[in-house]
Amino acid sequence: MNTSDFYYDLPQELIAQEPIYPRDISRLLVLHRETGDIENKTFKDLLNYLTPGDCLVLNNTRVIPARLFGIRADTKSSIEFLLLTRESNDIWEVMLRPGKKAKIGSKFIFGGGELIAEVIEIIEGGNRLVKFSYEGTFENILGRLGNMPLPPYIKKKLEDKERYQTVYSKYEGSAAAPTAGLHFTENLLEEIDARGVRLAYITLHVGLGTFRPVKVTNIEEHKMHSEYYEISQESAEIINSSKQNGKKIVCVGTTSTRTLESAADADGIIKTQKGWTDIFIYPGYKFKCTDGLITNFHLPESTLLMLVSALAGKDKIMKAYSEAINQKYRFFSFGDAMLIL
Repeated sequence: MNTSDFYYDLPQELIAQEPIYPRDISRLLVLHRETGDIENKTFKDLLNYLTPGDCLVLNNTRVIPARLFGIRADTKSSIEFLLLTRESNDIWEVMLRPGKKAKIGSKFIFGGGELIAEVIEIIEGGNRLVKFSYEGTFENILGRLGNMPLPPYIKKKLEDKERYQTVYSKYEGSAAAPTAGLHFTENLLEEIDARGVRLAYITLHVGLGTFRPVKVTNIEEHKMHSEYYEISQESAEIINSSKQNGKKIVCVGTTSTRTLESAADADGIIKTQKGWTDIFIYPGYKFKCTDGLITNFHLPESTLLMLVSALAGKDKIMKAYSEAINQKYRFFSFGDAMLIL
């Protein structure tokens, strides 16, 4: 299967530039994967598609202000860092712009010297490992100097940083938000819980590898970046109980899906665990645990579009995307949502 099989043409005006308020009035396209039937709803209508005992799996990662702007120590030219993965306390994998001339030993200054980075290794793909030096606490400095790492297709400034966080975000570590969760409000979650739907929280720290363009012709040759995840005993028990009782496991976002499918055994049972996953889900994949998915509308030729196509079928997904474009749904990170059941 080729990357070009997942191309579609999207009018630029449908790329959402800011989050909607309140969060749960966004639109919801419901795709029934067995029949291919499509319904146009609002996100609050999600309640009507869940039954007592079903399980919603939510990723409670929290986005860090991972974008830093500074200067090179030698030339004083501007530099932009994007923090990707924390390898140890003060050592991070970063993406640099411009970065081709950043050799081992190159130093960079942020906040007038409040934070200094030195390149200690050049790694595959052109990213760098850097060691930061500073006085005080790294998290506090990053909170002052860092900016939210919004995707490049969002041109409008985000006034409230919390709108790029889910209302249930808890553990810091992501370079991007698990955007399917941005539609939930605390009130909606309380209503879902009151209906007897079970909520299981997992953690996957989202790296930009998830969003990297697929540059190979044959999608099977694409290599995913690794991302760190954790599943608690409590969440594993909730998921397994719902599964064993014949109820639906509905993942909120592709990150939750990738976490469950990485952790599940052949029978779809989840065990308490933590580790790294580079799972790449594309059509032909047999899902072990996931029955349904709440997700946003994804970029053409992206691994995320391939994942949803694996769950619902490529032709049905492309038909649903065509319907969404015709109905002028809002696309991408701050856009509307899709429910696949």
